[in-house]
Formats: sequence, structure tokens, C-alpha cells
Amino acid sequence: MRCTTWNVNGIRSVAKKGLLPWNVLPDSDVLCIQETKAKPEQLTGDILEPDGWHAFWHSAEKPGYSSVAIISKVKPDEVTLGIGDQQFDSEGRVMAARFGTLVVVSAYFPNSRDAGARLDYKLSFCQQMELYLTTWRKRGCEVLLMGDYNIAHNPIDLARPKENQKNAGYLPEERAWMTRYLSLGYRDVFRERNPELEGAYSWWTNWGGARERNVGWRIDYGCTTPKLAERVTETSIQPQIMGSDHCPVTVAVS
Repeated sequence: MRCTTWNVNGIRSVAKKGLLPWNVLPDSDVLCIQETKAKPEQLTGDILEPDGWHAFWHSAEKPGYSSVAIISKVKPDEVTLGIGDQQFDSEGRVMAARFGTLVVVSAYFPNSRDAGARLDYKLSFCQQMELYLTTWRKRGCEVLLMGDYNIAHNPIDLARPKENQKNAGYLPEERAWMTRYLSLGYRDVFRERNPELEGAYSWWTNWGGARERNVGWRIDYGCTTPKLAERVTETSIQPQIMGSDHCPVTVAVS
């Protein structure tokens, strides 16, 4: 099963560009989409229910904000909305689709914002995510957590680590949580398989020609439970796919 995550920065925006995920990523079996920035009632039929796909949406209460989706070729056995905490679920940040014993999660982690204005909220979300994943694992499921984590873990994961030490996404507390998360056994399979690969980024600011110069950050991940890592057949980042300030990230499992 080939699973791809993509923060589209507005599903209606990429639709206007003719770059809907299921059209530009037709080889994927499951699409985890973040920042759809839309409620289902705001979407036209061909976006809400793309032909040949099963579409599920989890939207923020606030219009035009956050929100995630899972689009799959095979109908899931189960779809759940939310992470189990209303302060996060009201922002439409997490949903999951279960295919047998494989659970694919689409998650949009909070941005800690300038000067860490929302850092406590972000870290609370991270703690809740640990509990959420444990709940699935207690059911005997393997989990693939895909999405925009809004964290560059190590210096290799962004172009200018020294200049960004006090900036959102690279704060010590965020990076420490990522280290903790991986210490629990979750696997950053892309970095494991490309331990010294520099310049592999998934997000670029829209300013200053950053994408053209590849001055970016790797903040979008597909991380697996330990046993699932053994079944990974592909892990890749696709910077050539345009339409958003993020690019797709793929993890395929047998």
C-alpha cells in the first residue's frame, strides 16, 4: 500500500491550479491531506467525492482553517475523526483510516508560532498524540503516522539550522519531543534510509525564492510503529510536485 501525505495549503487553492492530489499522485493508494482549509459543504462534488476514490474529511470549526482529509482507493474498514481532546479536535487536526490491522493517520500538528506563543498547546498536542497512538497499538494495530509535524528534528533537516534555533518548528522543546517520540520505538523511515542525505526538504517559505534555491525544512513525515518499519518498501519526498508550499512525502508498505 502506497501512502502519501501532502499539506496542500488549501484544497480549493490546488483545485484552481489543476493540481488536486488524486490527479497528481495517481499511484498512491492512500492520500493523507493537511490544511484543506474547507468544510465539506464548501466543496464541489468532484472534489468532495473524487471519482474512483473514497473521501473522508475532518474540518475545523473555524472557517478556512487547518482541517485534514484521507482519500483512499480502497474503502477503509474504519474511519475515526479526532484525537480525543476537544481543544485539538475543534481545529480538525487528526483523523485515521484502518485497513485491517494497518492504521494510517493524517495529522496536522500545531505551529508553535513566533516566540513560542503556542508552544504549550503544541506540546500538549504531542503528548495527546502519544496516547492516541498507544490506543491503536493496544488494539493490535500497526500505525503509520503521516502528516505535517511542524518540527525539523535535526540540523540536517533544515537548510539554516543556526539561524533558526529560536524559531517555531526548530525550538529545543519541539525537537526534544521528536527525540522522545522516536525513543518510544516509532521510526522516521526516510531518515533511517537516508541518514546523510542533505537538502531533502518538504516545506519552503514563499519568500525570497526559497524553493528555487532549496532553502527549506523537512517537517512532513511518515513514521511507523517498529514492526511496520520492516514492511516499508519505499520512502520518498517529491519536491518536483508543485501547488503548495509543501511537497508530498510517500511511504509504501507491503
